[in-house]
Amino acid sequence: MVFSGIVEEMGDVVSLTHDKEMTMWDGSVGRGTELVVDGPVAATGAYIGCSIAVNGVCLTATALEIDDRAQRFSLGLSPETLRRTNLGELVEGAKVNLERSLAADGRNSGHYVQGHVDGTGTVQKTWVEGDSLWVEIAAPPDLLACIVPKGYIAVDGTSLTVCDVTDESFTLMLIEHTQKCIVLPLRDIGDAVNLEVDVIAKYARRSVGDFEALSKRVADLEAKLDKLAA
Repeated sequence: MVFSGIVEEMGDVVSLTHDKEMTMWDGSVGRGTELVVDGPVAATGAYIGCSIAVNGVCLTATALEIDDRAQRFSLGLSPETLRRTNLGELVEGAKVNLERSLAADGRNSGHYVQGHVDGTGTVQKTWVEGDSLWVEIAAPPDLLACIVPKGYIAVDGTSLTVCDVTDESFTLMLIEHTQKCIVLPLRDIGDAVNLEVDVIAKYARRSVGDFEALSKRVADLEAKLDKLAA
């Protein structure tokens, strides 16, 4: 159950309901958030329990309404999802990127996307060069540490190539085709976007961090031994 970051369609938000009563595993009632989306492509072959990426967030379909008039599916949003992503800011009629989970024998024209959003960035600036659209996005330091020029990143679930990276932001360039297929060009300056950095970069950073911590401990021990020897 992974995604490629190649957006299949832009769906429409039908509703976002907070504090909806939900029946828990033991029969008790809790309150949660439910998102309903209309997306004919994503609804094709969908079933209750399947995974659909909405703006890059891997969500589980909890109900389906597929007939001649609608191709809607409902999705539950956990508190962690609301904290980490921009989905809680959605309004009725908003466009969202949709992608079904990748088939085992499917081609991956993007990169390995888990649908596990690391956090949000902020659109800082956009400008046009020829028929391409540049976008600059500010990101938290812990995410920027995993972003490199010409590396992969998923922005609202779209697999994109990083152009440049600074201490505070990174840039992307969208070709003419991509501009018309995803929600990023519709964002205003200051809008939040979901970011998922390359999982390989996260593992590499964790390994380097552990090595740096071990090196510091060894250096501290050597300093203590030198002091005792003296």
